[in-house]
Amino acid sequence: MNHRHLLPDEIDLLLDEEVGFGVGPLRAHVHECEACRARVDEARLVVDALEDLPHFAPSYAFANQVMAQVPVFVPWHAAAREWIQQWVPRSTAARAVMVALATTAGSVVTLAILWIATDTDLVVAMSAGVGGRMRELIVQAGHGLIATLFGEQVFAAVRHAGTAGIALALVVILGTLGGSLAGLRALAVASARKGD
Repeated sequence: MNHRHLLPDEIDLLLDEEVGFGVGPLRAHVHECEACRARVDEARLVVDALEDLPHFAPSYAFANQVMAQVPVFVPWHAAAREWIQQWVPRSTAARAVMVALATTAGSVVTLAILWIATDTDLVVAMSAGVGGRMRELIVQAGHGLIATLFGEQVFAAVRHAGTAGIALALVVILGTLGGSLAGLRALAVASARKGD
């Protein structure tokens, strides 16, 4: 034991007044080594000072104050449900009024859409300006999506095919996505059945 100084965990054993195999040589080393004795004495002073400190208990509101500052993750569906619930009235009569108002608003919007759809002059005027811009936006979105997913070569082939090629590519992408989602759902159902 004379070839090295005590390690911190060995000093802790002496401070805790542990008994057992290996503690005797540590005590003997402390009696022989001035540096280790000084470290043990310093550590004992710190332990004694800590023991003399008053023991405080936190107030009852401490946990609430801390938890008020902790960001809590709320899933999107729970947040959406809480947001909807704050707008739903508590009384049955108020709920009936709310349903009536929502039905009336939906009917008015439906009638407005039907009126616009049957008024061909308005539809032609709107489609002339908006239609061209919408087509440009759809082509740009399709280009970005196809080039990102499949590369520029595939986009060049789709572009050569024209608008029908873009529409076909979008249908294929959506079909692939739908098939993937259906496969994942089937796997989840199968694993849930295995667990039962």
